[in-house]
Amino acid sequence: MINKLNTRFLFLLVFGMLLIIHRQSNAQTITLNTKFVTLSINKRGFISSIKDKSSHKEYCPAGKLSALLSLYKGENYILPVSAAFNTLNRRITLHYPNGSVATVQTDEKGEYVRLRLLSLKPRNGVDNIVWGPYKLTISKTIGDILGVVRDDDFAFGILGLNDNTTSGPPTGGDMSFMHYFIHSPDPVKYPLPPNLKEGQTFTIGGDGVNDVAFYSHPEEYYRMNYGNGAKLEPAFGSTVCMHSRDRRKEQMIRFPVLPDNLDGKANSARYQLVPPVDADFIGSSVALLACPDSIGLRTIEQIVLKEGLPHPEIDGQWIKDPKAYRPDIAWYGAHDSLITYAHQLAIKGVQDEGWGEYYPNPQNRWTNRKISFNNAAPMGIPEYGALMKKNGIRYGLHTLCEFLQPDNNSDVAPVPSDSLAIMQRTSITKDLTDQDTVITVSDRAYFNEYGGWEGNHTNVLKIGKELIEYNGITQSKPYTFLHLKRGLYGTKRGAYKKGATIVKLQPNCYRGFVPDMNLQKVYAAYYGKWLTEGGMDYIDFDGLESCIYQGQGQYSFKQFFRNLFDTYSKNGGKYLRVMGSAVYEGNWHYMSVCNVGGGNNMFNPVLNQWGIEGKDMRYVFESSYLPATFGIVDLHSDWSLYDAENLEAKSIGWNATYMLGLSQHTVENCPEKNNIFKAYRAWENARALNIFTKAVKEQLKDLNYKFHLVQNGEKSFVLYPVREIRFPDQQYTVEKNTCRVNNEFDAQPLDCAIRVSSTEKDGYADGIRITFQDGAELSIDKKITNGEFIILKDNTCYVADKNRKKIAEIPTQGNFTLSHGPSSIQVSALHNSNQKVNMELLVSSVGPGIAL
Repeated sequence: MINKLNTRFLFLLVFGMLLIIHRQSNAQTITLNTKFVTLSINKRGFISSIKDKSSHKEYCPAGKLSALLSLYKGENYILPVSAAFNTLNRRITLHYPNGSVATVQTDEKGEYVRLRLLSLKPRNGVDNIVWGPYKLTISKTIGDILGVVRDDDFAFGILGLNDNTTSGPPTGGDMSFMHYFIHSPDPVKYPLPPNLKEGQTFTIGGDGVNDVAFYSHPEEYYRMNYGNGAKLEPAFGSTVCMHSRDRRKEQMIRFPVLPDNLDGKANSARYQLVPPVDADFIGSSVALLACPDSIGLRTIEQIVLKEGLPHPEIDGQWIKDPKAYRPDIAWYGAHDSLITYAHQLAIKGVQDEGWGEYYPNPQNRWTNRKISFNNAAPMGIPEYGALMKKNGIRYGLHTLCEFLQPDNNSDVAPVPSDSLAIMQRTSITKDLTDQDTVITVSDRAYFNEYGGWEGNHTNVLKIGKELIEYNGITQSKPYTFLHLKRGLYGTKRGAYKKGATIVKLQPNCYRGFVPDMNLQKVYAAYYGKWLTEGGMDYIDFDGLESCIYQGQGQYSFKQFFRNLFDTYSKNGGKYLRVMGSAVYEGNWHYMSVCNVGGGNNMFNPVLNQWGIEGKDMRYVFESSYLPATFGIVDLHSDWSLYDAENLEAKSIGWNATYMLGLSQHTVENCPEKNNIFKAYRAWENARALNIFTKAVKEQLKDLNYKFHLVQNGEKSFVLYPVREIRFPDQQYTVEKNTCRVNNEFDAQPLDCAIRVSSTEKDGYADGIRITFQDGAELSIDKKITNGEFIILKDNTCYVADKNRKKIAEIPTQGNFTLSHGPSSIQVSALHNSNQKVNMELLVSSVGPGIAL
């Protein structure tokens, strides 16, 4: 009897305690903790505080609460009205005004908090769930690709833990658009002019076709928007969010693919029917990170490792770690010297531009093209890939990702696949014979819109296994396609019954087509196997917008790259170095580099200047923990040693990657080749040893200087600052042009070069006189043609061709010294003036070395 009473009492006690806990969980604030912050969630289900445990700084804007989880139906948010927390299983129950109830699993994981949607019942027509948007006081750096916001002290971000949880709010096509927004990273250093205000938006430049023209504002406060994972909110700071869609529902979206969403341009938005795929928002999971910005990337890596996200490594280092950043070679022309050059430069990655662009074709995977040589028989890709692998070089081709071209793809012609991506679908209203030239359909949908990015008017229908070109559709019944061309691309004209389905295909910007989500998996596997069989462990995916055409946004990218890497690994591949035309949240984990653009549009190592595109991409990438890029920078035969070294110095200083454009012709015509190669290898050796401290990198970033690096031993390096003073557009006149120089370093032998330019192709300078501060003169009584140099270095003087190769020695008397402090050099025509000829004087000085 006593035992029974004790048991009953114990039961009642436990039940009472649980009841108290349950009631308390409904009434009290819910707190979630990481090592660095405490997140507080109020009884309505809103984040009310994000407080730094160390500084006690509040990162939740005053009066600006954020729903932990929002529902999304149509184009409207549904916010929670109450929340309860079960302390035993760490689950939050959220109630919504539409009657839906969500259950969210919470887990405190040290560096981050993991949230996972377990259920939503009843759904009541909900299309998407949204994590956030979460409001923050942070606004200095907006990482719109990854969904992270940062200032000098702190970083807050949200990382998707499954493929169907993607960046940003729900949109048609689940992508963002490129545009400029006004945001000064430093209001003191970069104050806004009176006509601009924070958060103001502008369209990208140009016509929407020329990708160089996209970038049109050099001012630092013009920021390029590239993603929608994070957004500047001038009123209080910023927001970050992710969403997950019920993709089992068919959608009709209006989307331009790229680059912006303005009607009237070549890439105006079009309506697109998006077929369903088997992906739901139940199980959607995210990691919330909030930590000091100095360890932001390291914290992300911990999340990646703990949650089993993709973690590609190169030589044992995560590809996102700045220690892993390396340049690659973009190779042009015959391949005789490629391996030799790569070894001399200590570069291990090669993108073969000399082979040309590769388009996938299941029936002709290797095409009929070969690797060319000047002094050897051509090779096939698998044979050459094996040779490159044997030499320790990561080698690959410039591909057009999933661009399926009619003249070069067996899934398009002569028998088109039933898994080509579509834009619209309808049915025919009459039987159709193989000879009919009139097709009527049940509705006109949006068939009147032309297809194709850049306005190429690719309008192609598919019915059965036949492709048909058309141009327009009648506005009234019977809805009839206009200007038909049946049996397009050699497909077979067929006969079809009333009610048969006819679709409009989604075109790519090169008048080809793209796979749907099902066929995309096949092409991901195609590339994974193709790479391993070809001995390749590098690939450039140009045309990455082919993962946007399906209308599934970041989910499409994640599916493509996951299948690619899985197949590559199953076929024996190890590290796959991926380059591509863009980085989005969907391929962030997989991309090693994104060396888009090139030349002076990105960075000019000769003039030490960032181009507009380089400035914009630097901000976009760095904000989302990606390396800045110089794109493809071609080595020029007329580069000096300091020009080539500056490319390395600035890339290391800015943690930037790039491709060094090389060809045998350019290299062998460069008289500084040996010195450049020796110095370049020294820079790469030092980079690999990670000897550049943060302070030294800050020095290397300085655009007022170039740098010279000397390697004295395996781990012994000396760094020298180089100051170049350039005097462009000096008139070729008998009257002296005075160029004032201030040498901040010790006195040293004069190092200068004069280059002649002319508005006439055959123009020339008929002799040049150089007058020095002490009154001494040097007369060069020779014809110096357009592009040629006079070079004075190490107390020798000579005329050089346009590649700086010596062609004539100039006798000199005595030594020429650049004194410390101010001095002047005068240049003038030796005989007669010529208004069509100009001169540029370049004076270089080298400072004291610093042992690294």
